[in-house]
Amino acid sequence: MSMTKTQTLATLAERSGLQKKEVQTVLDELANLAYQEAKNGFTIPGLGKLVQVNRAARMGRNPATGEQIHIPAKTVVKFRISKACKEAVLGS
Repeated sequence: MSMTKTQTLATLAERSGLQKKEVQTVLDELANLAYQEAKNGFTIPGLGKLVQVNRAARMGRNPATGEQIHIPAKTVVKFRISKACKEAVLGS
């Protein structure tokens, strides 16, 4: 089971020696900065990089009817996991 936001804040506060409100502020500001800088690529050292990717238009298929449909081009946000993070989580 994954940690809740409250559990995450409590754990980070305990490990860093900061108050929960201070940790909350840091995480909120990190998220806001990531949202603003995603178009340029936003790297979180040791975790990965948030990037904007342009997806090309393509043909798809309606699974209910089998009819071909046109899927328009769009911009999406992706998070690319760093090599260090993969190795820490999955092992070498």
